Amino acid sequence: MIITGLGEGGAVFVRCEDSRITAAVQQHSGCRAPGAEYHAYRTVIMHDVSFCRAKRMPIQYLSGLTAQVRTGQADLHIGVILALVAGALNAGGFLAIGQYTSHMTGMVSAVADHIVLRNFALAGIAAIAWIAFLAGAAFTALIVNYLRRADVRHPYAVPLLLEVSLILLFGAFGATLEKHEALDVSLAVTTLCFTMGLQNALITKISQAEIRTTHVTGLTTDLGIEIGKLLYWNGKRPDDKRVPVLANRNKLRVHAMLIASFLVGGSAGALGFHYAGFIFTVPLALALAVIAVAPAVGSVRSK
Repeated sequence: MIITGLGEGGAVFVRCEDSRITAAVQQHSGCRAPGAEYHAYRTVIMHDVSFCRAKRMPIQYLSGLTAQVRTGQADLHIGVILALVAGALNAGGFLAIGQYTSHMTGMVSAVADHIVLRNFALAGIAAIAWIAFLAGAAFTALIVNYLRRADVRHPYAVPLLLEVSLILLFGAFGATLEKHEALDVSLAVTTLCFTMGLQNALITKISQAEIRTTHVTGLTTDLGIEIGKLLYWNGKRPDDKRVPVLANRNKLRVHAMLIASFLVGGSAGALGFHYAGFIFTVPLALALAVIAVAPAVGSVRSK
């Protein structure tokens, strides 16, 4: 597909090369960046456009999850996958080291509490964990912006591969963590916090700040707002010219799916780390690795 321009209301006009159809695709399901080639979805059909449909091969679908040109559907799918992984790592991290590593509100509170209690060593560990999360987010911003400006087709695959390496590194800590030595535990917390910061910034860049995956406070707030709108009774009157209060049902669905994914991932992570131990990091890393290497595999197969 080739993106030919932008229309009113955020519509994106796309020429489907395979079906010779020009379609107007709404922003929530369509792509951005007019004039760009829609490489990953050359034969992909936007899920809102029934007259422009074709089947995607699995490798094309997986490649689309890290493509520079985005669709709302791809954003949601990668968001759900990352929320599952984040939930699993967060629950697993708590079982392994007694600390939730995606909860930066708690980390900052811990710094304050330990300072007041004069537990300066623990305050330092919490501060380092917060800095690690910050560094992970900053690294993602640096690498993604660089790859975007270099016109890399799949700029999100690189930080995803780094996350795979970090997850495996955390798994490698397993043998030493059993000794519960302070230094090993601190390194594990730092690694997981950097990973969570990297991932949260990654999905933020991918979705243009519409999706978060490593914590559910904001998601729960937004879900509650939309539920409030849904329950609101506008009391229609013939002379009432006020704009009615309406819920964004798509946002409701997205937030509910992400929260559910985090919950399912957390449950799976708790079970996996409890019964299988740190080897459970391997399937988590493998799932992300498949997505990250899909563009390279697809490029080789197309030659």
